[in-house]
Amino acid sequence: MNILITGASRGLGYELAAEALERGHAVIAGARGGGSGKLARLSEAHGARLTIAELDVTDEASIAAYAARLKREGRTLGAIINNAAVLNARETSIEELDMDDVVFSFEVNLYGPMRVAKQFLTLLTEENAAFFNISSEAGSITKAYPGDYPYSISKTALNMFTEQLHRYLRPRGVQVLSIHPGWIKTDMGGERAPGDPRSSARGILDLLERRIVPKNLQFQFVDITGQEMPI
Repeated sequence: MNILITGASRGLGYELAAEALERGHAVIAGARGGGSGKLARLSEAHGARLTIAELDVTDEASIAAYAARLKREGRTLGAIINNAAVLNARETSIEELDMDDVVFSFEVNLYGPMRVAKQFLTLLTEENAAFFNISSEAGSITKAYPGDYPYSISKTALNMFTEQLHRYLRPRGVQVLSIHPGWIKTDMGGERAPGDPRSSARGILDLLERRIVPKNLQFQFVDITGQEMPI
């Protein structure tokens, strides 16, 4: 399976790329600025099965150009994982909130996945295809809390986009999910996080490969074990 992963230069995105490659998949690792030394080492280990793509999810022209390149090369996709995200204005009160932080969060966390869907869906033609948005329990309205306004609200909106895309792609048999990866030890999650990003990546790949099949979902929002999250 050919898997496109955004935000793959570090954190969960990198672990998703590494885990997918170990399972024998081919990976297009999207990274703003063209990647990192870690991705280069993955490339040395896995050769042509890893393609490092300079993708900025806030720049639709760059996304469209890369999609057009794949089409010219006759390449298809079996899965898209929208992982690129930002977490800014942490613990900032609404009175002190800079609205530019909110706008930027939506540019990356919501509009980014929408741009990726717009440009790459025509390439998502392989059997048992999947379109995953990496969300967060912070985007659950049921569990709303004061703070992290840009991140939480943008992830709630992302869950709505997932629901819409699920209904749109259901006739094609594409699996569409928002996935809460857990609180994991990454630059975003911080050192206090109890979870391991590689373990989270394994769960997400199990969902993608349909080793885990969520059942009786009211909404397409799950954790890495396939259990439904409160919307």
